[in-house]
Amino acid sequence: MVVTDPATRKMALSQVTHNLAQELAMPVAPEVTLFVKQMLGAVRPMGVLFYGSGLRSGIDEDTLLDFYIIVRRQADWPRSRLACIANAVMPPNVEYQELKVAGRTMRAKVAILSLTQLYALTGFSAVNTTVWARFSQPVRLVWYNNAPVEQVITQCIVRANVTAAKWAALLGPDKASPIAFWNALYASTYKAELRVENGQRSNSLVEANLDRYRHMLLPCWHIAGINFEQDASSVAPILSVQQKEKAQRQWRLRAGLGRPLNILRLIKAVYTFKGSARYAAWKVRRHSGIEIVLSPFAEKHPLLAAPPVLWKLWRGGAFRQR
Repeated sequence: MVVTDPATRKMALSQVTHNLAQELAMPVAPEVTLFVKQMLGAVRPMGVLFYGSGLRSGIDEDTLLDFYIIVRRQADWPRSRLACIANAVMPPNVEYQELKVAGRTMRAKVAILSLTQLYALTGFSAVNTTVWARFSQPVRLVWYNNAPVEQVITQCIVRANVTAAKWAALLGPDKASPIAFWNALYASTYKAELRVENGQRSNSLVEANLDRYRHMLLPCWHIAGINFEQDASSVAPILSVQQKEKAQRQWRLRAGLGRPLNILRLIKAVYTFKGSARYAAWKVRRHSGIEIVLSPFAEKHPLLAAPPVLWKLWRGGAFRQR
């Protein structure tokens, strides 16, 4: 049996922090850096995190980049007062950015969180599973204000990975390979969210970074204070029946609230999603091939402009089953 003591926990925390700091600092495609600089302009948030399919699979013509902008105060990112209040009450807000970078049109979905929210949502007690699950996957810190900010954001990413690994132990198999624990965890988080992807998508997240996940689990268990048994190919967290039963009850709460919370965020996005009309037009063109030309009125009032757009889509066959 491998027992976690204070010295082991301290060493594991140092190891995980070092590894994740290196991961966060790994270079990204030059066009991503240019996009971020142009998107920020004169605005100086605390940091910008880049994640998702654009990081995992590279960038092509239809790639939608994914960013989280971390601010100290809600007012530090330019938007309406309503959007700031909505982001404080039910984070994160999401915006769509479409920019010309080196003569090429690039698009991004941008979420905004305060540092306080990032810290809370990467912790084990967070009811919302989305943020810690997202940041337990590979991510890059593509812009930050200063070295202390870099360190505190890194600490939040470490926290997300420890939270994910702890849930993997509590929800996962009694004994399996480290990879199997991660696959089981992401299958659970996908079920708890409102997702359009099929069930195999969660496995592909791990398969794309097998070494990373294989070596991340046990140090994070040390940090979380989870003892375990280990042989050549598998590990087994040492947990009591009471611990497992309590975790199942806690997870049922999170799973039960996950989809309703996501639906509420979608409703909120109707009023706070900056650039929503352009984002919707791009999604329609990407998935149906139908070009939607947006008038200034449609840009400003997407809900009022929706009926004629939906009629055009119906006439164009966008809703026919294939």
